Amino acid sequence: MASDPAGQPPLLTAAPPATLRAVLAAHAARQPAHTFLITPENGRAYTYADLAQQARHLGASLAARGLAPGDTIATLLHNGWQTAAIFLGSMARGYVCAPLNLVSQRSQLAYVIGHSDCKLVITSSDYEEQLMEALEDVSRAVAVVVIDVDQPALFAGATGALPVPALNADSPALLMYTSGTTGQPKGALLTHGNLLAAARTVAAWHGLTPADRVLSSLPLYHINGQVIATVAPFVSGGSIVAPHRFSTGNWWQMVRWHEPTWLNMVPTIIAYLLNAAEPGRTHVYPKVRFGRSASAPLPPEQHKAFERTFGISVIEAMGMTESASVVFCNPQEPARRKYGTPGLPCGVEARVVGLDGAVLGEGATGELMLRGPNVMRAYYKSPEQTRAALDADGWLHTGDLGYRDPDGFYFVTGRIKELIIKGGENIAPREIDEALLKHPAVLEAAAVGIPDVNYGQDILACVVLKPGAACDERALRAHCLIELGKFKTPREFRFLAELPKGASGKVQRLKLLE
Repeated sequence: MASDPAGQPPLLTAAPPATLRAVLAAHAARQPAHTFLITPENGRAYTYADLAQQARHLGASLAARGLAPGDTIATLLHNGWQTAAIFLGSMARGYVCAPLNLVSQRSQLAYVIGHSDCKLVITSSDYEEQLMEALEDVSRAVAVVVIDVDQPALFAGATGALPVPALNADSPALLMYTSGTTGQPKGALLTHGNLLAAARTVAAWHGLTPADRVLSSLPLYHINGQVIATVAPFVSGGSIVAPHRFSTGNWWQMVRWHEPTWLNMVPTIIAYLLNAAEPGRTHVYPKVRFGRSASAPLPPEQHKAFERTFGISVIEAMGMTESASVVFCNPQEPARRKYGTPGLPCGVEARVVGLDGAVLGEGATGELMLRGPNVMRAYYKSPEQTRAALDADGWLHTGDLGYRDPDGFYFVTGRIKELIIKGGENIAPREIDEALLKHPAVLEAAAVGIPDVNYGQDILACVVLKPGAACDERALRAHCLIELGKFKTPREFRFLAELPKGASGKVQRLKLLE
């Protein structure tokens, strides 16, 4: 292994030989009584021995239902003990897990169920009706099991021989579908090696040990909640505080009661925690080593404000479904971090390329490309899309625009498909967002390109105001003229109750055009 030039932990240049099953067996043998997961709703704590037992019960139940190792099972569940146990346990027993997005439209849910070839869906009573409606549009029979995510023990009644299939780093483990905002979702097929490479990188960069505990409300149907908040603590032998959903009202109560050492967040969570903070109050959480923000760009003003308000340093990072999450991360040392950037390459090689595919030097903007042991091998049953995403040398086209600075930090300026081209000039929507977020009345903002007869495209800004704040289009236009100048000031403003977001909290800009 070779160290990166910035002196961070070594790059993982090959997938490790271990599997999720081997990791689970090691923890169950070495620290069976160590807490794995806490559910704040009922205060229950579950151990690594509990997790190993649930994995065995799940494997026996699936075998009794006629499923063979390598088959795909899907889940339609909110966070909870059983959600995490099924997620890790199914993969450890040799099955492929395909978590379904709870906020999917009926047509997308039916498509993913059909395309994934899943033979069984595990859901709860909260989503049973939604699932059964989607299954009406699936042309084959799919079994359904309804559970309670907070039930301590499940699947214990299964009998018969328990299959123990051979697994290795190349065995498929997770089938994750992208959001599909511009077409049908694509299924990124990730192996045991992909997941462990990503998780071990996260653990190394953040110095995670069995003594660490993460608080994360990010859903287990999103790659961040899966790898960063679940597989990485699992690999490092740590523990997880996993509420069903995010709540501004009880977030800090959970920090005080369950004493996490780090917080896994997204910019939306940070914005809402800031907005709910009592002005002038000093907050002290000495056991929290750091917060982590990813899944969407973190505006520097919000980043700094969170650190001032709560006394917790925040490490900004970036991941992708196709790379088992992590690809860039800021250093652990606060003095070496930078605002407005997801950081240095983390467990991957990275480069910036132009339209002709040529590698660009520092400061030049182009498409970000990645290569590493955590990058998927293929989109499931989609050879043409796979060839478009992965070149012959294993480099992944991210679809993100960005550049590298002289210190090796990467800056992301936007998505290629979201770039606003006004009068021939490229405008990154994030630049407009960050200018609007400097206005004291603005809670969230997202810019998008709209048709214009003179410029080809102009700018529409969609804004969510802070509760109780008063602001109109005239005030925002005056603010933008100062921050952005006339050319980049949005032509139109729209005030919304909320912005459309994916599972991770990332704004889905193209849906604003609908």
